[in-house]
Amino acid sequence: MLKIIRRWIDRYFSDEEAVLLLVLLAVGLVVILTLGAVLAPMIASLIIAFLMQGMVVRLKSLRVPHWLAVLITFMVLMASVAAIMLGLLPVIWQQSTRFFAELPRMLREWQELMLLLPERYPSLISEAQVEQMMSITSSELGYVGQYIVSFSVSNLPVLATVLVYFVLVPILVYFFLKDSQSIMRWFAGFLPEKRPLMSKIWQEMNQQIANYVRGKAIEIVIVGATAYVVFVLFGLNYSALLAIAVGLSVLVPYIGAAVATIPVALVGFFQWGWGPEFVYLLVAYGILQALDGNVLVPLLFSEAVNLHPVAIILAVLVFGGLWGFWGVFFAIPLATLVKAILYAWPIGVKEAHNQELQGQASHDTEQSEA
Repeated sequence: MLKIIRRWIDRYFSDEEAVLLLVLLAVGLVVILTLGAVLAPMIASLIIAFLMQGMVVRLKSLRVPHWLAVLITFMVLMASVAAIMLGLLPVIWQQSTRFFAELPRMLREWQELMLLLPERYPSLISEAQVEQMMSITSSELGYVGQYIVSFSVSNLPVLATVLVYFVLVPILVYFFLKDSQSIMRWFAGFLPEKRPLMSKIWQEMNQQIANYVRGKAIEIVIVGATAYVVFVLFGLNYSALLAIAVGLSVLVPYIGAAVATIPVALVGFFQWGWGPEFVYLLVAYGILQALDGNVLVPLLFSEAVNLHPVAIILAVLVFGGLWGFWGVFFAIPLATLVKAILYAWPIGVKEAHNQELQGQASHDTEQSEA
């Protein structure tokens, strides 16, 4: 047993770089778990800068000076944020207010439909079961209402923090874009000069994560905007809210599309009933999801590493449980990172060990010749 453990340690930790990489991963995990809330502006700024770095690189490839490329990228980012704040948020607020005002009517209609089930299907469901289900739903909705009221009253200081973030995050994004190369050189100064294992993992992951994150952001915008246009053309209520839900649903593969279908179908049903408009809406929504899965995703993620669906769902559950929204967003890149580390670790350690043996052999040869 001790020999097996010793062989495993020699395989994965015989090189000092492997031990250093393990320490860095452990320190990074501990920092995020313990100081994630404090470092939220820094992490958000890094993510946004990472998303916008592609535009800087593209502008520099057109022989635009670095400072001008950073300035143009930053201005595009600020214009996008201003457009969202001035154009989208008022619509969302208006539709959210209208939705909560009409929610009691929807609940009454739902209760009437539920009460008809025991009459039509007495062998499947009883009136007592329906009343129990309605009681549970009413109590849960009451808890939600109490939480919203308590959140709006007791968390007013959060608004001040949000305002600070609106000032702090753009400043951090600008400096991350402007000084990205010097920051990388500064960080590399703490690492060993020869780092084949880290270089192998970095080269394997950098392009793939960049493509995935930028592609996922583009997919959210395209799917959300297309869904909004479709919902507006059908005259569906709460088009902006539902379009945002559909756009964000692409974050969770295989599950998000199914979950986003529920509110779309419910709002369409309460608005039109079992009419032809409801059927046309579901058909159009199905076509949108089919185009997203079979056309848009292959175009945006053609260079992404293929992961098994079980691995993707497991990554969503694990990282989403650890870091919430951002864990879900980065579930696939993080799973790809874990996969790359598991595959590159023994190979990189073996290559480093071989290089050390070759260096020692050449040194011995030089001494013997001398």
